[in-house]
Amino acid sequence: MVHAHGVAEVTDADFEAEVLGERGRAVLVQFTADWCGPCRQLAPVLSAIATEEAGRLKVVQIDADRNPETLTRYGVLSTPTLLVFRDGEPVRQMVGARPKRLLLRELEDELATA
Repeated sequence: MVHAHGVAEVTDADFEAEVLGERGRAVLVQFTADWCGPCRQLAPVLSAIATEEAGRLKVVQIDADRNPETLTRYGVLSTPTLLVFRDGEPVRQMVGARPKRLLLRELEDELATA
C-alpha cells in the first residue's frame, strides 16, 4: 500500500472502531492501492494535513484491494477515493488526487465544525 507518513492504516476488521466510532472530530479516509499513481501523489498531501489538522481531523488510509467489505459498503469504485465521516456517518466524498490547498478548501466545512 502507498503509505502516507503519520497516517494510520485501517482494515475491514477495525474500520468500525477507528472510523465510525470516532466522536468529536471528522475522519478523512483515503481508499488507496499499491498500483495507484494518483494515490502516491496524494500521500504527502495527506501526511501534511494529518499533522497540521490533528486536533480537528483524523486521517486514515485503507487498502482497497485487501479490504473489499468496506469498499463495497461505501460504493467505492476508484482510487483514490476520499470519504469524510462525522460521528459515524459519511458526509462527503471526493475522487482523485488534488493539491493540498484545494483539499483543505473542500474540507473547510468539516474542519469548521470540529
